[in-house]
Amino acid sequence: MAKLSTFTTATTTPTFDKLKQFIDLDRQVLRFSAVWDDRNNMFGEMRPYTLHYYRVDDTIEVREQRQPNDGHDPFPVLIGRKKVPKARSNIPSNFPSAVMEISEHEITDWLTEKDLRVGETVVIMDRPFFLYDCDSFTQSFYQQMYGLSFSRVPVELGERKVEVKREIPPYNGFGSPQDSKQNCLSLIAQPPKKDVMKMLENDLKILRYAAVMESPNPEDKNRKFIISYSLAKDEMQIYEPHQRNAGIIEGKFLEYSQVRKPGSSIDNPEYYTPADFAIGATIEVFSRKFKIVDCDLYVLKYLEANGARFPAATIESIRAIHADKL
Repeated sequence: MAKLSTFTTATTTPTFDKLKQFIDLDRQVLRFSAVWDDRNNMFGEMRPYTLHYYRVDDTIEVREQRQPNDGHDPFPVLIGRKKVPKARSNIPSNFPSAVMEISEHEITDWLTEKDLRVGETVVIMDRPFFLYDCDSFTQSFYQQMYGLSFSRVPVELGERKVEVKREIPPYNGFGSPQDSKQNCLSLIAQPPKKDVMKMLENDLKILRYAAVMESPNPEDKNRKFIISYSLAKDEMQIYEPHQRNAGIIEGKFLEYSQVRKPGSSIDNPEYYTPADFAIGATIEVFSRKFKIVDCDLYVLKYLEANGARFPAATIESIRAIHADKL
């Protein structure tokens, strides 16, 4: 029987030593400052990121640069540390489309430190990142290894601000114009601010006038009213007193409110003031006309004490009916 020949095997030492690479390149991280310009999409903006390239295993990590009150959820890591392919969609045609993940068997071309340079755009996971700066270690590394010198590229971070003119919408008829305007000035509805000093100085100061309704209806000709004007709130109230056999129940005709003059603009209204309540004058309140026929003596005293604020004709008309009392 022939003697079987013996086979000898030899193991070839690999030229690439992972241990040596780990010892030499561990903790050597290239750090770049980058921006992702997503402003072409709806609600997109310029987002700042920090790109780390780990030389020990040629992996890349992308972290978001958090800004206080930027309105984004606190997710600091956009892309975890991994090897990044240059063209993720460039895979063999025989690769099954049902497979979601791709491995090193399908991709042979990966991003390396030679592909990262300040002033250039690198595509990572279909997102374009523009590298505009790097740290001192990265600067010295590229200077020694590749003879490249980088300088910071000025980049304007933030959204594309569009100058938006704030316009107050027109008054819609609900509430008062002050309420509607105040609701447009703040996100949470706030009541209009009041002049506290004016309210304290004019507290309980009421100007009372007697008026009759001017109406083509015969039953309204004899109706009498008392108009009370509050100096603290600049509002007027109309009250109808009791009259025997009038057939109309007494009560409030108008609650305290500001009454806009007819013909004034809704957006910039003009309200009735004591200057308009001359004896014989007619005011229109919500399509109802009232003629001023009398007033208290206190009205004359107040108007004379503040004569610079009121027309002389109004003061003279009131002084005429109180001539016998002076």
